[in-house]
Amino acid sequence: MRIPRFFQSQTYNLNSVYALSDEVAHHASRVLRLPVGAIIELFNGDNHTYTAEITAVSKKSVEVKITAIREASVESDLKIHLAQGISKGDRMDFVLQKSVELGVHAITPLFTERCNVKLSGDRLEKKQEQWQKIVIAACEQSGRNFVPKVLPAMKLSDWLAAERSGITVTLDPHVTTPFSGLAEANEYHLLIGPEGGFSEQEVLATAAAGCHPVQLGPRILRTETAALAAITALQCHFGDLG
Repeated sequence: MRIPRFFQSQTYNLNSVYALSDEVAHHASRVLRLPVGAIIELFNGDNHTYTAEITAVSKKSVEVKITAIREASVESDLKIHLAQGISKGDRMDFVLQKSVELGVHAITPLFTERCNVKLSGDRLEKKQEQWQKIVIAACEQSGRNFVPKVLPAMKLSDWLAAERSGITVTLDPHVTTPFSGLAEANEYHLLIGPEGGFSEQEVLATAAAGCHPVQLGPRILRTETAALAAITALQCHFGDLG
């Protein structure tokens, strides 16, 4: 049976006892109903796993003892930074979850001209927290021990104006450059438009900012499909898939 995995951001020492956070303790004791003696796996984002035994369970807390520590990186050598136009409903959540499973290194949500999602102030802050929780849950499920950051949402124009290393790629089914024609690099910034795509002005802005438009295929992909197909293609060509 698979050992339950939980993210908890703190430093761990071998043979030391720690209290699980309220959220993790609730999941372990109330949802999974794990008893004293059960073995779980903790990770904190440092590419290690921490095997732990539950030593005490009460209504309000769960304590564990660290019994083993090992380095356990499953990260690709290829760094992919996804810059994703924010979409409605659960499409954005889906992209975050699946892109983490595919090995994305960081994610920046983008406000674009055709973005129909209005977020600011407290609503945006809560949404950022929700997005990061989705990423953490995807790491727990997929076995990643590095946690990608959901960087602060920003306007596309601000993102294009920022300095970046590596190669910035955007998908365009109307160009003739194939995806396989991309130069090899250790880092790619993948720019994906929202539902409805980029406006003409935004397409011109991406070109002026040095983005490389490539054709992944002749068909028009939905925003969530485009992101995941492009990440998969990058990992297959230059990363650790296939």
